[in-house]
Amino acid sequence: MRTGHERARQKEVVELERRIAAPPETVFSYFVDSEKYRRWQGVGAELDPRPGGVFRVTMTNRTGQVASGVYLEVEPPTRVVFTWGWEGVEGLPPGASTVEVLLERDGDGTVLRLRHGGLPNEAACQFHAWGWNLTLDRLVVAGEGGDPGPYPHAEY
Repeated sequence: MRTGHERARQKEVVELERRIAAPPETVFSYFVDSEKYRRWQGVGAELDPRPGGVFRVTMTNRTGQVASGVYLEVEPPTRVVFTWGWEGVEGLPPGASTVEVLLERDGDGTVLRLRHGGLPNEAACQFHAWGWNLTLDRLVVAGEGGDPGPYPHAEY
């Protein structure tokens, strides 16, 4: 179930938005706390949330792919920016793209805006839009105090 909408998807950029019934401080913590990140992303996570700190997540599917980069900006509780790429993938190596997460208070909740830029082509945009949509829907559940359950695509 979609709880937000895909605002725009242009070549090389994915932009998504969700509203989460939790304050920005709570939502922010899911991007900087390894255990909370694991809950909504369904991945192993090594996070050092400071500018220059490591961002590394291991997919829990059978491929075990690793996405990694570094945190560029960490501004509690409104903004997180980190680089993103896939270890061992020439088309999108670590650091090749950038993810920016903006959190804005909206009454008793938060509007989350995610922008993933620097993707190499439309196929990469579609793949990452699919992945971010899936995981942001899980973040809505976790951020609102629910259990998103096991990652649904652990077998791909």
